[in-house]
Amino acid sequence: MEAFAHLSILISIILGLGIAELLSGFARTIEKRGAARIYPPPVVWAFLLLLTHVQTWWSIFGLRSHLDWTFFQFSVVLLQPIVLYMLSALALPRSSAELDLHANYFAHRQWFFALFASLLAVSIGKDLALSGSLPSTMNLAFHAALFCLAGVGFIFAADRVHRWLAYTAAALIGAYIALLFARLN
Repeated sequence: MEAFAHLSILISIILGLGIAELLSGFARTIEKRGAARIYPPPVVWAFLLLLTHVQTWWSIFGLRSHLDWTFFQFSVVLLQPIVLYMLSALALPRSSAELDLHANYFAHRQWFFALFASLLAVSIGKDLALSGSLPSTMNLAFHAALFCLAGVGFIFAADRVHRWLAYTAAALIGAYIALLFARLN
């Protein structure tokens, strides 16, 4: 078995756990829809995280040509799906007893946006660890814009700010994937 095939198994497992976490959250929300307090930002973020899990799995295929793996490099690559999983666990309420998406979102808001900023830093760190260089300028620009959104989300607790953040992040992440990851490399 080649190194990438071996290493990608653990990455795929963690990404799968994150996807399962999100899908379970959606199912709980649908199941308890009559009693749930729906709030759009966490629903948008949960969809974006689902999309990000798939995009991460899609982009990891590009690492198949990396041959000289070190434990440090693999650890940095593995950190990305780990942080994604943590974000997924916070995105929607885990208890089906009380599904208040608004209360859950604001209870975990600072952790969520700190982890989101960490995810962006790990994404850049992955390129540094693997190639010794930063990602492309366009890639860095998207990371910088999303990092600014994470800072705003961490600092401000106003409802209108968080609605704007979710929809702005959706536009940015959609453009990021369309421009940089439309084709499998």
